[in-house]
Amino acid sequence: MGETNRLIYWVKRLSEIALIGWLLLLLLIDVVSATSGLNPAILLSPVCGLVGVVAVVRRRRWRVRGFVTLLTVSFLSSLLIGITKGDGSPGAAEIGSLLVLTVGGLRAIEPVRRAALFSLAAMVVLEASATRLNSTGPEPAMAVGFLLFVCWSFAAGIGAYLRFQLERRREAVDTVRRSERLELARELHDLVAHHITGIVVQAQAAKVVAEQKPEAVVPSLEAIANAGADALTSMRRLVSVLRAEDEAARSPGSTLMDMRTMVERFSAAGPQVTFDIGQGIADGTVAPEVMTTLHRVLQESLTNVRRHAPGTGWVEADLKLTDGSDLRAWAESVRARTRNGQDPRGRRTAYASAGPPAGDGVSGGTSATGGAVRLRVRNYGSTADARISRLGGGFGLVGMAERVEALGGRLMAGLTPSGAWEVMAEFPL
Repeated sequence: MGETNRLIYWVKRLSEIALIGWLLLLLLIDVVSATSGLNPAILLSPVCGLVGVVAVVRRRRWRVRGFVTLLTVSFLSSLLIGITKGDGSPGAAEIGSLLVLTVGGLRAIEPVRRAALFSLAAMVVLEASATRLNSTGPEPAMAVGFLLFVCWSFAAGIGAYLRFQLERRREAVDTVRRSERLELARELHDLVAHHITGIVVQAQAAKVVAEQKPEAVVPSLEAIANAGADALTSMRRLVSVLRAEDEAARSPGSTLMDMRTMVERFSAAGPQVTFDIGQGIADGTVAPEVMTTLHRVLQESLTNVRRHAPGTGWVEADLKLTDGSDLRAWAESVRARTRNGQDPRGRRTAYASAGPPAGDGVSGGTSATGGAVRLRVRNYGSTADARISRLGGGFGLVGMAERVEALGGRLMAGLTPSGAWEVMAEFPL
C-alpha cells in the first residue's frame, strides 16, 4: 500500500515536470524563430510565452493573477502588432500556457460563473493572437484562428469535465455530512428520553420520601438537578449539529457490550480482531452520545478494512483513557513524513478537531484536566486489491470526522511508520 501511494505521488510530480518541460521546449522554439528573423514584432511572442510559463508554474498560488496577467500581455501584444501593422505570429508557448490555464481555471476558479468568464476571455485572446498574421493575408489568419478555436474547445471540455467531477464529489461529501447530522438527530430522542425518565422517577421518589423523611429530600433534589444538567449537556451537543427534521426510526444508544458483540461478529467472518478495553472505562465513563459515536467509528473502521484491505492479516482495536499525547505525536510524525516526501498519503489524512488548533494543530478538543477517551483501530498485513484501488476513496472518513467534530472530539486516519493503517478518535472527558 505504501509503495503504491509513493508511486502515485511521483507520477504526479513527474507529470508536472513534463508539463513545464514541454512549455519550455515550445518557448525555446519561439526564441529561435524570433531571433532568426528581422521583424522586431515577432519578438513579442517569446515574451508572451515566458509570461505564460511563469503563470503555469505559479498557477496553484496565483491562479487568477497569473491568468489575468497572461491574458493582458497577450492581448496587448496582438493589439500593438495590429496598430503598427507589423508581421507577427502567436507563440507556441503562449498558446500552450493559455490552454493549460483554461483547463485549470474551469476546474478550480470559484464561482463557476467567474471561471466561465475567464475561459471566454482566453478564447477571445487566442483569436486575437491569430490576427497577427493579417499582413500575409486573411486566409492564414482564418486558418490559424479556426485551429486555435478547436484547441480551446478541447481544453474547455476537459476543464468542464473536471469541474463536473469536482462538484459531484462536493455534493457527495455534503450528502454524507447531512446524513450523519440526521443520524445524530435520531439519537437525540433516546438520550433525552433516558435522562428525562430518570428525572421523573427521582421526582416521584422524592415526593414519597418527603412524606416520611423530609430531611432526605435534599439529596434527591440534588440528584434531580444533576440529571437535568446531564440532559441539557447532551441536548446542547447534539442539537448544535441538527440541520433538518426527520421522522425516521430511531436507534437505541450503544454500550460497551454492543461494541464487543460487533467485534466478535466481524472476527467470525475474518480477519481476526482483538478488542481491548482499558481500565476505568465503563458505560457510564463517557457521555451516551460519545459512546454511540465511538461505536459508529469502530463499525466504519472495520467496514473499511473489509472493503478496502481484503488481504489484512489481523486488526487491533483498543479503547483507553489517555491524555492526548499519543495522537499529537502521531500527527507530528505524519506531517514530518509528508514534508520529507516519505508518506505521500499523509496529505490525504482525515482529521477533525473542535475549535482552532493550538500549537501542533491537534491539541484542540481536550478538556481542562487533559483527560480523554481514545479509540484506536489498526490493521496489519493488508494488501490492496487493484480492482478496489481503481475505484478511489469513499466518504466513510468524511462521515466519521463529521460526527467526531460535532461532539468536540478529533479524528485522524493514515499510515503509521510501520506501514499499518490506523484510525484514531479522541473525545475529552
